[in-house]
Amino acid sequence: MSLRKTPFVIGEHYHIYNRGILKNTIFLDEADKRRFIKLLFVCNSSKSIIFKLIQGKALDEIERGESLVDIGAYCLMPNHFHILLYERVEGGISLFMQKLLTAYSMYFNKKYERKGSLFESKFNSKHIDTDEYLNWVFSYIHLNPVKLVDSNWKEEGISNPTKAKNFIDDYKYSSYHDYFLGDRSDKLILSKDSFPEHFSQLNDFKELIEEFNNIQGKALE
Repeated sequence: MSLRKTPFVIGEHYHIYNRGILKNTIFLDEADKRRFIKLLFVCNSSKSIIFKLIQGKALDEIERGESLVDIGAYCLMPNHFHILLYERVEGGISLFMQKLLTAYSMYFNKKYERKGSLFESKFNSKHIDTDEYLNWVFSYIHLNPVKLVDSNWKEEGISNPTKAKNFIDDYKYSSYHDYFLGDRSDKLILSKDSFPEHFSQLNDFKELIEEFNNIQGKALE
């Protein structure tokens, strides 16, 4: 197995992303999305947790022990996902992602009676080396669902900002709600203290767009 081009370093931030093999859809219904979101919390632990024992529990009822990584943002799309991570302990990101992708793949394959790889790769990562780039990734992740109502927004700009904002406000499968709309149980997935305070200064959808446009040239896959 080849070594990862970008080694993970404690105290550094990374953009992690992956998509379904052959660009296949990996979230087919509401239950799939909720399962993955719960796994973001459950798999962020050095402990082994049997999912069926915590399946009906809320996040604040689950004893998971010490976390492996700090999660700053996430977004689920029909055939891929994005996560903003902070390497908390040695090997934390690698172990967290191994647990997350294995657990979700096993769930998905059993549910839909399929075999083989669900994702196109182990996972992809990009090191975030400046605060400016970190702000851009944070904005990009939360703006990603705009593609579902405006497919060319990244290249041509958002054609209808009001429509896009309304869609994002109603989109439940990212951490956007936890930063901009109020409290919900999914906020426990996030570790906001490990990320710059200026995230809290991004007050609305318009400011996310401005941050994204600041360094749009660093386009991500």
